[in-house]
Amino acid sequence: ISQNTNHKPDQTTRESDGQQKNSKMGNSSSAALALPPLKTIATCDTVRFMGTWYVIGVKPTYLETTCSNAVEKYTLLDEKTSKHDIDIDFKYRKYENPLDENNKVKSLPQKGWVQGNRLQSGDWKVSPFWPVKMGYPIIELDEKDYSYAVVGYESRSYVWILSRTPTMDEGVYKKLKTKLVEDHQYDLDGLRKVPQIWTADERISRGLTSEELPDSFLN
Repeated sequence: ISQNTNHKPDQTTRESDGQQKNSKMGNSSSAALALPPLKTIATCDTVRFMGTWYVIGVKPTYLETTCSNAVEKYTLLDEKTSKHDIDIDFKYRKYENPLDENNKVKSLPQKGWVQGNRLQSGDWKVSPFWPVKMGYPIIELDEKDYSYAVVGYESRSYVWILSRTPTMDEGVYKKLKTKLVEDHQYDLDGLRKVPQIWTADERISRGLTSEELPDSFLN
């Protein structure tokens, strides 16, 4: 999606130092050589996938080990005017208590490329920073309602469990964890649930609408 967020200049900090990131992120482990390739979903309607997603569970990169209120927003771009397909706006609070006034919002904008059919593919690549370009396979999806999705990583070092709302039914979460292990050969050691604690003020400060975050999810 394409939205303006009204952050104060000192609230949002863009991650930098690409060299340091490159040493910690985007590198496949040697253990992945023994694993079969991840299977992406058969089809993904790119247009339906766009919009706001909340990160419910994560096998984290070094940026996400303590994050909270993590939100991703996807915007499909005009292929005639853009060199990449999707803008990904990823923002989160660095530490586990999102309501702590000292817990600032961090931002990691990313570029995405859909592999194959631009409008019907679960095989993506993303670049969080130059020169890294990572595989971004969508390996699970609620194909009826697009209410949840799971993004994997070839080495199984990382995974992102996403939901259209800041909460996920525990039965669905357990089902997705089981699928990660049985269908995608994941070891879930290190998987963490991301705190999602929202107030009306937090919703405003993060630039979310009541459609993206209904009142029923506010504390």
